[in-house]
Amino acid sequence: MNTVKIKKLTSNAIIPTRQTANSAGYDLYASEDVTIVSHGFAAVGTGISVEMPNNIEGQVRPRSGLAFKHGITVLNSPGTIDADYRGEIRVCLINHSDTDYDVHAGDRIAQLVFAAVAPTELMEVSQLGATERGEGGFGSTGK
Repeated sequence: MNTVKIKKLTSNAIIPTRQTANSAGYDLYASEDVTIVSHGFAAVGTGISVEMPNNIEGQVRPRSGLAFKHGITVLNSPGTIDADYRGEIRVCLINHSDTDYDVHAGDRIAQLVFAAVAPTELMEVSQLGATERGEGGFGSTGK
């Protein structure tokens, strides 16, 4: 099991929580009040920073309830937190609705999923192996 260290940066910060034992993501909580204007976006502070093992990344993902009920989602989904980042986790939220949306300190605003990072080496070559798909992209394999 990997251990991720969490540091509170503000007195009202809430340590991320899982709602059930099998939840993949840990809920991230806002540590500040922010209004996200209609069709606008804002970076919302969580008041926490993390220290992860080198083979782990944090993925900031939307909460389905916020997206479905209010049109609020993570703009750069998934946002990536690298293992060597020690700053505050801020969540870039976008409001796709026609009304302003108020985020309050203590609101669950996103979820944090931890994932393994595969050790990878890039190698420049002059030719790649052939596949049945080839260069087809952007829906080339179906409708």
